[in-house]
Amino acid sequence: MHTVQGRTARFFAGAALALATGLCMAIDINDANEAELDSIRGFGPPTTARILQERAKAPFSNWADLMRRVKGIKDARARQLSQEGLTVNGQAYPAP
Repeated sequence: MHTVQGRTARFFAGAALALATGLCMAIDINDANEAELDSIRGFGPPTTARILQERAKAPFSNWADLMRRVKGIKDARARQLSQEGLTVNGQAYPAP
């Protein structure tokens, strides 16, 4: 017999495992707020500010658009950011 307490406990255990393994870490650059962007390793306030400034003009259409519009994000950094969980329109940086 499954109880509500049992289901709740399993839910929280699963959520904790997902967080511990990084499964819930995907952050889309077009949806992220300032705090979420700052939480990405490799981003600091200057990069976050540039991203938010450019995104206010128009959402990023893809990784190439992001790299063209935001100073300091090139191929190697885009790959690293993607591995950290950053996406552009739900897409990871394409593997070489």
